[in-house]
Amino acid sequence: MKISKEVKIGLTGVLALALLVVGINYFKGINLFSSSTKYYIKFNDINGLTKSSPIYADGFKVGVVSDISYDYTNNANVVACIEVDPSLRIPKGSTAELTSDLLGAVRMSLLLANNPREKAMPGDTLVGGVNAGLMGKAAEMVPQLEKMMPKLDSILIALNTLLNDPAIPSTLKNVESLTASLNTNSRQLESLMKNEVPQLTSKLNEIGDNFATISSNLKEIDYAAAMQKVDHTLANVKSITDKLEQKNNTVGLLLNDPTLYNNLTETTANAASLLEDLKQHPKRYVHFSIFGKKDKPADAN
Repeated sequence: MKISKEVKIGLTGVLALALLVVGINYFKGINLFSSSTKYYIKFNDINGLTKSSPIYADGFKVGVVSDISYDYTNNANVVACIEVDPSLRIPKGSTAELTSDLLGAVRMSLLLANNPREKAMPGDTLVGGVNAGLMGKAAEMVPQLEKMMPKLDSILIALNTLLNDPAIPSTLKNVESLTASLNTNSRQLESLMKNEVPQLTSKLNEIGDNFATISSNLKEIDYAAAMQKVDHTLANVKSITDKLEQKNNTVGLLLNDPTLYNNLTETTANAASLLEDLKQHPKRYVHFSIFGKKDKPADAN
């Protein structure tokens, strides 16, 4: 049987169209020749999720998004239909999460629950949510940054005013001088610690040894005998004092009898008068001659 040229062209076109569909789906991640299991995930916001977006579980690609529809009858929720590997077991209570990278690409991750007894059946609906990631956190920080901007502006103005203050260079110069002085004092202190402190420590040790020796000597003193001697000496002094106050002895009479004092005073006065007279009239008391005794003049006065 001879196939006409037109039939060959038609078969070739159909084959090419089939290969094109398979290729497009392959690049979308859809394998038309393998079976898959469908699940539905409901989102309040799909954050730019598109068909053929990959689906990951624990970082491993397990399927793709096959369709996205808008539920007009149930609080305006968005339902995404996903096709995953039938070998994947999705426990009940599992959820889905949408994340965005820095380039804006959206990916879906299945957060598998820890439920080894029950699993979600094909066609079940899971709950989905959006994880804003770093960009979302940055967006949350924008209002706070806006509140901080006036304060930052005031801080910058104050800092600019401070830096323009002409006193800053002199202050820095003073700080430099102070630092140099501190370095010098530190070196002097280091030298003192190396040289003077050991000598001082040695002297203190010597003084401590001397105190220890003195303390040892003080321990050896018989304080009772010393105090007994002191008491005996004080008793003797008291006895002497008592005798000086009495008139039955020579010293007591000398100190307490005014007659003796008066006699001594009178005797001293007479002796002084006699000496004065002797100075004025020596011839009355001394008579001698080398050539013999002369007759006394009639008037010796």
